[in-house]
Amino acid sequence: MAHFFKHQSKNTPPFKRNFLFLSLALGLCVGIFLLLNFFAYAKSRQAEYRSPQTLAQEKVSTKNANQAVSLPVPKLDTVAYDRKLITLANNPILSSTTDASTTVKNLWPPKTVYPKGGAILPFKRVVAYYGNFYSKQMGALGQYPPAEMLDRLNQEVKRWELADPETPVVPAIHYIAVTAQASAGADGKYRLRMPDEQIDIAIDLARQNKGLVFLDLQVALSNLQTEIPLLEKYFKMPQVHLGIDPEFSMKTGARPGTVIGTYDAVDINYATNYLAQLVRENNLPPKILVIHRFTQAMLTNYRQIKTRPEVQIVVHMDGWGSPAKKIGSYNYFVASEPVQFTGFKIFYKNDLLAPSPRLITPADLMKLTPRPIYIQYQ
Repeated sequence: MAHFFKHQSKNTPPFKRNFLFLSLALGLCVGIFLLLNFFAYAKSRQAEYRSPQTLAQEKVSTKNANQAVSLPVPKLDTVAYDRKLITLANNPILSSTTDASTTVKNLWPPKTVYPKGGAILPFKRVVAYYGNFYSKQMGALGQYPPAEMLDRLNQEVKRWELADPETPVVPAIHYIAVTAQASAGADGKYRLRMPDEQIDIAIDLARQNKGLVFLDLQVALSNLQTEIPLLEKYFKMPQVHLGIDPEFSMKTGARPGTVIGTYDAVDINYATNYLAQLVRENNLPPKILVIHRFTQAMLTNYRQIKTRPEVQIVVHMDGWGSPAKKIGSYNYFVASEPVQFTGFKIFYKNDLLAPSPRLITPADLMKLTPRPIYIQYQ
């Protein structure tokens, strides 16, 4: 080879010599490239080959992995839970006197079952914006563009953090997934189910805000047994909870809006049993069930409501008016008939109608017995 190059260098013109050198160099590079690819291919084939014994071991490992997909749920700190309940009850005083305020104090905290580990309440307060994206009249969710709505919600969260620094606050989107209607509709049930794409917007907004979702049902002439299962895929999500509105549960067959509807303990027990089963089957943290209320008849047989470790029940004061009127309704219809936890709604518009002088504040609500742990703005 050395002789060949020496001979070529003496007898071959310079441009031909350069061409030969380039050709030989290019051929050498191509050869090295092909050789490297051959080795890489051979190595990949060797990696892909698995003996029958290896395949059997992998099958067992995959089966075990599929059986262990559920994440562990933290154990409940019962001491911290009891301590928080006492704080939430706002210093109940046992007394032999019979005045109304003392009677209410003696009722809180009620004796209920301990929740499953991972419970939100009473360790955190939920502050929610309520409404429907199709309507500006049904609440804050539809009244503002998404970015502005989330900003306003987070401002309320900060106000509650200042009012009660000992209780962390989690924001929530409380979306009306089934709305009562003035017209009967094709099936005569006077209710409209929201399409999945609208519910998905609520899910995404809550995700952006690292918060919770509540899907609210106004069943009208339908019922919970029909409507809840239709949303099961959402209730299987750990961050999605349930709200039910007796006002629009028309058991008499009346058109929604003509009279105030009602739920009985039987209805509540169905809802909590359904949610509890989902929690157990999917290894979820406890669900929250919010029940709206502003009259006596909206919730009947409250003593027969069964509390369960998998579901936390909030009876939520839903009336509008002046601060004094709302607090009176809370004491008569919510605090005097304890179930488990309480909530309170603030209407940005209706709570300012005359003669109301102002909106109720977090400081006002912190004085109540018990203190509401779920707050909703409409």
